[in-house]
Parts: sequence; C-alpha cells; structure tokens
Amino acid sequence: MKLINKLIFVFACVAFVSACKDKSTEASTMSSKVQTEATTQKTGQAFIEDDKSSTVLSIAIGSKDHTTLVAAVQAASLENALVNAGPLMVFAPTNEAFAALPEGTVENLLKPENKDALANILKYHVTPGNYSKDFLKKFKKLGQANNGYVKVEVVDNEPLIGGAKILASINAGNGIVHVIDKVLLPSEE
Repeated sequence: MKLINKLIFVFACVAFVSACKDKSTEASTMSSKVQTEATTQKTGQAFIEDDKSSTVLSIAIGSKDHTTLVAAVQAASLENALVNAGPLMVFAPTNEAFAALPEGTVENLLKPENKDALANILKYHVTPGNYSKDFLKKFKKLGQANNGYVKVEVVDNEPLIGGAKILASINAGNGIVHVIDKVLLPSEE
C-alpha cells in the first residue's frame, strides 16, 4: 500500500511539473508574440488616432503639397518629435522644393542606410519657438534642432530663412509651420 501511495505521489508530482512547464512555455510564447507585435507597430504620441489637436505633423500630413516631406519624416522616424508639446517652428519645404534638388537626391536620402543624414537635414528645418513671419525679421540666425544655425536675412521686407522664402504660415497646437520654397541644407562646418 505504501508503494502504491508513493507511486501515486510521484506520478502526481510529474503531472504537476509537466503542467507547469506547459503553462510556462505558453506564457513565454504569448509574451514573445506580444513583444514581436509591439516592435512591428509604430508607437508614441504621433500614432494616437483620437488626438484632435492639430500638431505641426498633422498639418504636414494633411497637406497635398508636403507629401515628400511627410515621407522623409516617416523614413527618418521623426514623427514623435513633431508632436511634442513644443513650441516648435517647422520650416516645411514643398514638394516642388524637394523636386528642385539634384536628380536622385531625395530617393537616395530615403534609403534606410541614409536615415541619420536624412534626420540631420530634417532637424535643420525645426527651431524651438513659435515666431510669426514678421517677428523672424528681428533675427540674424536661428538655432536649429540639429544643433546648427540657419541664417535669417530680410530682403524687400520679407524674411528669408537660409535663402528660402516663406510662402505661408499655419498655426498648430504645438507651434507653427512656415511653408518654404527651398530645402534647407546644413552647412558642412
């Protein structure tokens, strides 16, 4: 009888350990699946769909004249930076401004291996602050998000930012978008 009880006890222990292993493997598999799904989905403030406040990013996304800029922002993974509280001043080149670059430049910059160079160029289009077109006339240069500076000139009573003319200005919840007619390129200093 004692032998039968011992065998039942051993069998119960083996069944218990085996069941625990299956649950552990199942939990590990589920955890791995959730982690994989999380890394393939885009996360952060830029991807909250029910946020009704306009941001400099949502303004660019909603503009048919800025599809190249939006594609570049997405390729450089800078969406979340453009929805931060700010204030941010974005100088947004139009599709025509990107088209004026030497042939193949945009396509080359959009390649994954050029992500850092692309991010540097895009950050050169962002300044902390929320300054109107008229107020920009008071500056000689602006500090950019890439730690560079862009020159500000006044020609015919119009501010030129790095030689680019401001075509329009749109207020956003986290700053302002100044639509410009030229892509700003950081100097190699």
